[in-house]
Amino acid sequence: METRQTEVRARGRESVVAGVRALALAVGGLAGSIVLFVLTVVSIALVPLGVGIVTTPWVLTGVRAFANVRRVAAAQWCGVRIPAAYRPVPAGANPWTRCFRMLGDPATWRDLAWLPVDMTAGFVTALLPAVLLLYPLEGFALALGLWRVFTDGTYVGWWYGFVPVSGQGTALLAAALAAVLLVGAYHLCPALLRLHFRLTRSALASGQGELAERVRVLTETRRDAVDTSAAELRRIERDLHDGAQARLVAMGMDLGTVEALIEKDPAKAKALLAQARQSSADALAELRDLVRGIHPPVLAERGLGDAVRALALRMPLATEVDVELDGRADAPVEAAAYFAVSEILTNSVKHSGADRLWIDLHHTDGMLRISVTDNGKGGARIGAGSGLAGVERRLGTFDGVLAVSSPAGGPTMVTMEIPCASS
Repeated sequence: METRQTEVRARGRESVVAGVRALALAVGGLAGSIVLFVLTVVSIALVPLGVGIVTTPWVLTGVRAFANVRRVAAAQWCGVRIPAAYRPVPAGANPWTRCFRMLGDPATWRDLAWLPVDMTAGFVTALLPAVLLLYPLEGFALALGLWRVFTDGTYVGWWYGFVPVSGQGTALLAAALAAVLLVGAYHLCPALLRLHFRLTRSALASGQGELAERVRVLTETRRDAVDTSAAELRRIERDLHDGAQARLVAMGMDLGTVEALIEKDPAKAKALLAQARQSSADALAELRDLVRGIHPPVLAERGLGDAVRALALRMPLATEVDVELDGRADAPVEAAAYFAVSEILTNSVKHSGADRLWIDLHHTDGMLRISVTDNGKGGARIGAGSGLAGVERRLGTFDGVLAVSSPAGGPTMVTMEIPCASS
């Protein structure tokens, strides 16, 4: 019995949350879609005059950010994954190149086609859960006496749905209809919110040429993986050559000198032995640091959750970690996720001006989802020299995605998703 009550309460909370989120989507989505659609049309119309060449990249960047926010909401709220497949724009490109690179991207036109859909059908599908949740309040208020504001009981003074309210009796009928709507909200709100995101996915996800787009993305991620591996090998070689190898060579020279001095000058030989022992300890410490940088022992032994907790303990900021992992992912996925979190935390410490960090890891529906939030000044974006572009490339190797929400003034939330199985 208690289990059943717990399930009912949980379902009720889920429906209420879905209705509130749907209302926010309906209001914010309608306003954002209309504003961005008008700005885009005006900006593109001004391209022949030259003004649009400067403004269009900024406007389209705003459209992409707006679409990415919806992608993050779809994944976090309903588990609906909407992949982003934007073609990269060269860093430091001039306005002309940026403008026509972005206009030549099929994903840009999918975004622009989605805006009218979002302000019409998207608005309706987002508004339905909110109406089912909130409209019953009016029916109950009528039954409690609000009907007296509209009529003295001798004529129809108000309509609640299809119920004409003309007195206390019809007000009770309105309350009965409100109760039916509330039961409908209990059962339908989460499904209707999911329907909204599926509509969004149908407009934003690539249709024709999807296979070609997939091949292009895989080609890019493979090239990025090869480049990243080559860079990592060069770093390891450099660290070994400049660090541990140099100390071991020095230790060998010291031992050779000790061999020559051990009978002639035992005191000097003893000092050189102490120096060689210190060089050996330093070389061992550097090798341990190098191994930890390749694959941290705590990650191999205890998994991603504990590795991230250990990483948080080393942060100079107050950091909270919430982990809900029912098993372990493949080692390469765990390594990619760990180093991505490490890079994002480093960025937050260096650039955000925050004093608190929150890390959330959970695995649901075959997807590892990680979010890192700080209460800093905001303004982070991919490709701004913050290291986020490298994180995005690292995740792309595993078909993962990265989304950044960082308005001016903060907070900053970086969300990562990697499809993977848990064992």
